[in-house]
Amino acid sequence: MQAGEALILTGKNGSGKSTLLRVVAGLLRAEKGSVTVTDSHGGESGPAAEASHYLGHRNAMKNELTVAENLDFWRSFLGPGKTASPSIEEAAEAVGLPGITHLPFGYLSAGQQRRFAFAKLLVAHRPIWILDEPTAALDASADKLFAGLIETHRREGGIVIAATHQPLGLENAGELRMTGFAGVDHGVWG
Repeated sequence: MQAGEALILTGKNGSGKSTLLRVVAGLLRAEKGSVTVTDSHGGESGPAAEASHYLGHRNAMKNELTVAENLDFWRSFLGPGKTASPSIEEAAEAVGLPGITHLPFGYLSAGQQRRFAFAKLLVAHRPIWILDEPTAALDASADKLFAGLIETHRREGGIVIAATHQPLGLENAGELRMTGFAGVDHGVWG
């Protein structure tokens, strides 16, 4: 994939979408091959995991910490990245939830929690966003906001790889239809 591109993985439950994302993110080891990032001259610059944010089914935030404490943890843990990142309050504004970062994460609705999980992508810049069912728990207005965040990331040279069952509203995104594993008996579910 090139800078600014998006790839959408689609397919039935159990077809391997999440597994592929976890391999790209470096959370699972590939049986064969490797995933690396290259610079604009084709020189290898390291594993994709070091240049990636992974947003899985769970938000990876602690319920008992405030939103600000959670985002500060991720900024400190991941480091600022090579590009300037917005402040925590700027990230909260970007996801449409300004003024509530003082609240415990566990106090928020599922949709608000998901929005702040997106804010995590903003406070510690990484060029590759790996997103597994990113719009789960989001309403229609949040879906549009999320699509805007992705398009901004792409315009700035970022790459997005997402698995979804719902249209994400992204322009010029490639699609990889996952059909499952050859030789597997799908039984009554196939």
